[in-house]
Amino acid sequence: MNLREKIRVIEDFPEPGISFKDITTLLCDAASFRYAIDQIAQFAAGKRIDVVVGPEARGFVIGAPTAYALGAGFVPIRKPGKLPWQTIRKDYQLEYGTDGLEIHADAIQEGQRVLIVDDLLATGGTIRSSIELVERLGGVVAGLCFLIELRHLDGRAKLIPYEIFSLIEYN
Repeated sequence: MNLREKIRVIEDFPEPGISFKDITTLLCDAASFRYAIDQIAQFAAGKRIDVVVGPEARGFVIGAPTAYALGAGFVPIRKPGKLPWQTIRKDYQLEYGTDGLEIHADAIQEGQRVLIVDDLLATGGTIRSSIELVERLGGVVAGLCFLIELRHLDGRAKLIPYEIFSLIEYN
């Protein structure tokens, strides 16, 4: 199945010069969505995944069904102030300013094998921060999965030595 055909590309959104990859067109096609989740689950098969982690917000959409397919738990990573319990936080640099991510302090147990899943790998900042949160809690990152990877932004370089699986790549 050619999932790339299911991605709507919107030029100059959210600002001039950006070529936005809209996954909603893939998500609303049942066969494509199922195929995408099945491919991610196939990558993770045999990795003994205990927990799937998905960063806000599209990581929830991809991560939760992946967790279900693997028979694993799901843990959301959210923007600061969104989780109702004790959290740990990781701040990271953006092009203009900083942002942060939080995870519940008891969400991952020492030694649990974790698959981190998101819709997009661009510069790698969000996933690098997610990795650091998981590892601070004692989790073992067993792999990183994405629907889309923007290769020209070289986010992979920030994610060495982790195993990366991307369904669709744009150069």
